[in-house]
Amino acid sequence: MRPENQSSVSHFLLRGLPIRPEQQGAFFALFLAMYLTTVLGNLLLILLIRLDARLHTPMYFFLSHLACSDVAVSSVTVPKMLLNMQTQDQFIPYAGCIFQLYFFIVFGTFDNLLLAVMAYDRYVAVCHPLHYPTIMREELCVTLVAGSWVVSFVHALLHTLLLVRLMRPENQSSVSHFLLRGLPIRPEQQGAFFALFLAMYLTTVLGNLLLILLIRLDARLHTPMYFFLSHLACSDVAVSSVTVPKMLMDMLTQDQSIPYAGCIFQLYFFIVFVFFDNLLLAVMAYDRYVAVCHPLHYPSIMREQLCVTLVAGSWVVSFAHALLHTLLVVRLSFCADSTINHFLCELTVLLKLSCSDSSLNELVIFTEGGIVSILPLGSVLGSYICIGIIILRVPTTKRLLKAFSTCGSHLFVVSLYYGTLSSIYFFSSSWDSKDIIASVMYTVVTPMLNPFIYSLRNRDIKQALRVFVNRANFFK
Repeated sequence: MRPENQSSVSHFLLRGLPIRPEQQGAFFALFLAMYLTTVLGNLLLILLIRLDARLHTPMYFFLSHLACSDVAVSSVTVPKMLLNMQTQDQFIPYAGCIFQLYFFIVFGTFDNLLLAVMAYDRYVAVCHPLHYPTIMREELCVTLVAGSWVVSFVHALLHTLLLVRLMRPENQSSVSHFLLRGLPIRPEQQGAFFALFLAMYLTTVLGNLLLILLIRLDARLHTPMYFFLSHLACSDVAVSSVTVPKMLMDMLTQDQSIPYAGCIFQLYFFIVFVFFDNLLLAVMAYDRYVAVCHPLHYPSIMREQLCVTLVAGSWVVSFAHALLHTLLVVRLSFCADSTINHFLCELTVLLKLSCSDSSLNELVIFTEGGIVSILPLGSVLGSYICIGIIILRVPTTKRLLKAFSTCGSHLFVVSLYYGTLSSIYFFSSSWDSKDIIASVMYTVVTPMLNPFIYSLRNRDIKQALRVFVNRANFFK
């Protein structure tokens, strides 16, 4: 929404509550007290639930998330209202309004879903008390809460993007479709490459889903490392599903167009899952650091609450990071040239197609994007430097082999992931066939290899697979 000939607003005016001027002070004190009570009360409730082992039950687990959401939804709205009362400045920037709308929908929807989940929990507790521990097990509770968060983020994103799209002026020259040029493949090679990428995609999906299933079914794999690995496998399936099916359909039908809305959604979820991989690899590096450098304290440090918090935080940061960049792209105009020299809607390629001023987008990429990308990489490098220092203090063959068996798979995945990303964003000046091949590496090849990398050298996974196969044969 940057073109000069465009009629647009940069701020909105919030009229606020219908309060007389002489009543402003009293209402300000009232709402400030209510807000502080909300925040402190809910935070105290969360703290009590975390500290008291007797409250580590499904009901209080759901209640802690409800308290967290209540703090968030109040913090999205009340501080701005209080600031307006105090300063009499009732303006809110366009971007601030959009962000407030998005997070208000997120937390409002999450409250709605969580109340339904809590109602189901109470139904099981009252109507099926004897089966309550087996029905409301930990995995189901975490799945219900995580699913509520994901649905809330997606629901809010849909309405926010539709609103932003609606606010694009009608006199603006824009495109309704983009043209994905796809892979640099000759026509006579399309069939062979279609079969190759279809086989790789099916291997990715089946391999990662099998890995998730083994981790869920085998109690010996209910450890922090495999908990993180199951989320990495889930993300790998998702990032491949965001890109590969569209690429295969383009190869099969030769229709390489993608609607504007489809391109934006592909961009958003691609950023979400790629960035989540980035954060989760850092979390897994920290897990390996604790396992090697503090083995005696490992159970007390990597406890269940910390693992869930790290994964949930990674998901939330990934959704927020993707939302920021997606909203900044939506505000741009795309005029004459709508051809994307890629097989997916990638952020930097879309910026090059824009006929608007994309300097703000580039600034955010280099600042926010740089910071949140460098921090996980720094965590990974720092963890392995500490591991190396600990091992080299007493460099015995047994310690080296044990460290390699503990960290080897993760280190290989990290090298593969960051190696392909760095080849694109740091060692290339323009998008060409080399960059597209590198993109194929981290969107198709790496997700396919991850379950094999973690399985081939892992006795626990092999044993779980053996038990699974024996069970399957038993029920034939």
